[in-house]
Amino acid sequence: MAASSPVRTLLLWCPDWPTDAVAAELGLAPDAPLALIDRGEVFACSAAARAEGVRRGLRVREAQSRCTGLLVLPYDPVLDHRVFEPVVAAVEQIVPGVQLSRPGTCVMRARGPSRYYGGERQAAEALLHTLGSVGVAGAQVGIADGPFAAEQAAKLHSPAEENIRIVPAGSSPEFLAPFGVELLARPELAALLRRLGIHTLGSFARLDEMQVRDRFGPDGVLAHRLASGFDPSDVDARVPPADHSSVVEFEPPLDRVDQVAFAFRTAAEEFVARLQASSLVATAIRIEVSTENGDSRSRTWLHPRFFTAGDVLDRVRWQVQGAGIAESGLNSAIAKLRVEPESVDPAGNHEAGLYGGATDERIHSGLSRVQSMVGHTGVLTARIAGGRQPSDRRILVPWGDLPPGGEASVRASQGLPWPGRVPGPPPATVFPERRRVLVSGAGGADVAVDDRGELSAVPVSFAEPGGKPGAVSAWAGPWPVTERWWDAGGRRLNRFQLVDESGGAWLLVLDDSGWWAEARYD
Repeated sequence: MAASSPVRTLLLWCPDWPTDAVAAELGLAPDAPLALIDRGEVFACSAAARAEGVRRGLRVREAQSRCTGLLVLPYDPVLDHRVFEPVVAAVEQIVPGVQLSRPGTCVMRARGPSRYYGGERQAAEALLHTLGSVGVAGAQVGIADGPFAAEQAAKLHSPAEENIRIVPAGSSPEFLAPFGVELLARPELAALLRRLGIHTLGSFARLDEMQVRDRFGPDGVLAHRLASGFDPSDVDARVPPADHSSVVEFEPPLDRVDQVAFAFRTAAEEFVARLQASSLVATAIRIEVSTENGDSRSRTWLHPRFFTAGDVLDRVRWQVQGAGIAESGLNSAIAKLRVEPESVDPAGNHEAGLYGGATDERIHSGLSRVQSMVGHTGVLTARIAGGRQPSDRRILVPWGDLPPGGEASVRASQGLPWPGRVPGPPPATVFPERRRVLVSGAGGADVAVDDRGELSAVPVSFAEPGGKPGAVSAWAGPWPVTERWWDAGGRRLNRFQLVDESGGAWLLVLDDSGWWAEARYD
């Protein structure tokens, strides 16, 4: 069966991009041993970590055992894409029609750039020069017939070729032949081929395509064409996203919060107007504050509905205040302020109802107004998470923000078993800080619990915080809770439910320091 002629492709690859992006964002040293973790395994690691034996796919503890100074951080795909976006934008300034394969790798047709710059090597050199101007070092370029062969050429680096490897037109089959079948990114197919004695792409390419179809199906045919150098993939160039960001540079730099907010007012209105012109609203924005001494701080702000110009100004003020501002001014004057949308939504999804605003919209307006007056953390909403202690289950989140880890993390924690948690119904009042109480037996005897879970005396007297001792009407317990028993900092306690003589019901805790009231049943 005849295969379509592959497209002459130029592929730009930035090795170790995930770790480089994190190092640039957090200001880490380029030679720091760093590993990014996803689902308990190493997703990416820096060159310094690989020199110590760290590899992708290792469990965290094994990676740390190989490199004792390893810096372990969670992998953040959002950061990965966001930091690579300026790199792609810089490439698009000199070569239009860029396809983003993944953060750190982009593909483009080689025909246009090679004609414009006078050859394929000249085009590759122009790309590397552009990346160097935006602070990306060590990038590699591969040019071949099709994206698959171009990627292998980019990754087959030799110092003599100055990070550029060009496979002549029509030579991709010979170039790919010595590579192993693992490059096809099909583990099951690669394992089966090895059992059949086929270890290289060249050996796989020599098989008859019809026999491959009968044995391995359509996906096997696609893998066979890749191995044969006849990559059917086309370069699907992306449409560059519209720039809705607002940037204001202050000359001279401003050193007061009110000055910054006033100077950015017009830019905030233009920011919202540009989104509205595209029938969009921002549900999350990113604010970057740069000071005159070179420091830069950025933060993502969420909104329960969408941002107005006033909301943007509020977030700007809150972020500047959180960056070390006293009432008299800033620790370092602000030279530049940038606001960009991080998450947008069609404006039609947020239009008012046929008969005006709904109740929740009025609630939102009121809470946002109060928040603008008292500050970002002045209005908190509660989320119920999983946990053994009632106080552990309550998470207070600033109005408009997501809880730590996101809503999905909170819902997942609710579904965990949590052995030892308080059975329902839950107490109505959970004290912010547990309160000291007095529980005693007959004759004032102390009430304790031994290792077998037996009481030293029956509770007959109870004194609530600041109250006088009274009789105990009923009690139940103990329910022991032991957390992290293998750790010296673990928690061990016993829970009781107790009803005093006035009919008040209490959730009590007995630990090594004595009796405490944790909550009350109303």
